[in-house]
Amino acid sequence: MYEAQPSQTAMMAAAARAAHLVVDQEPFIFRDTEAASLLGPLAEEIIGYHRAYGDHLILAGTRAQVTARSHYTERRLAELARGGLEQYVVLGAGLDTFAQRSGPAGRVAVFEVDHPATQQWKRGLFSAAGIDRAEGTFVPVDFETGDPVTGLVSAGFDPSRPALVSWLGVSMYLTRDAIEATLAAVGRFAPGTELVMEYALPPALRDERGGAYADFALPAAAERGEPWLSFFAPGDLSAALDRHGLATAGHVRQADSVDPALWRRSDALRPADLCRLVRATVPAR
Repeated sequence: MYEAQPSQTAMMAAAARAAHLVVDQEPFIFRDTEAASLLGPLAEEIIGYHRAYGDHLILAGTRAQVTARSHYTERRLAELARGGLEQYVVLGAGLDTFAQRSGPAGRVAVFEVDHPATQQWKRGLFSAAGIDRAEGTFVPVDFETGDPVTGLVSAGFDPSRPALVSWLGVSMYLTRDAIEATLAAVGRFAPGTELVMEYALPPALRDERGGAYADFALPAAAERGEPWLSFFAPGDLSAALDRHGLATAGHVRQADSVDPALWRRSDALRPADLCRLVRATVPAR
């Protein structure tokens, strides 16, 4: 383990992406071929839990969540890249491996924005695994106190050109003030910019599987020092986006974030309605 203690959530998300290719059956929802290598010696231990207990609601639910949201976001990135988009901003990147995998990475500048301690730990993992991270640029920012735009511009981001901004698995761990500040920053990006943001639903809007997952996951997250702090009804989040110059293009349930055929499965993966995606755009001014 490294001196800069990593986010346990980031570690579990990467392990779930890696375990999906080992534990679950085809068709695979998402292929993260670098996550296991990045985790190094930790991979076999954590993935081993998925091997042994992969049908458990939490483990299967986590694999469904992280693969579906990544599938949706990277599919949208590929679509935009074909149309000429050249910038991809990953807010709260954690152990995201997009910049190390095949795809449009060579044509798109990738900016990974995250807490300095998490990035220090990730650098150590890259070094230990011998993984080339030349395709991605690290932008250290604390979302509770820092302005991501300043760091991005210093790292070479061009605010005059549109970008796709992904913000997955992060907002539920932040205060409302921090979320609003980040939305305000994204709302100042160039017209044509898109945001894909994952958010957590309040209890009354969750389905049965989502509620059961939350009953296990939220207390566990609080115990490891990463409590869920913010929840949104879709209309409330759309209103917040609008306040900051972002137009909602749609809210997406996990069940609808990938082709329906990918949910016709023989393994334990099932969609749950606990977290949704919202896609928003910066309109022409």
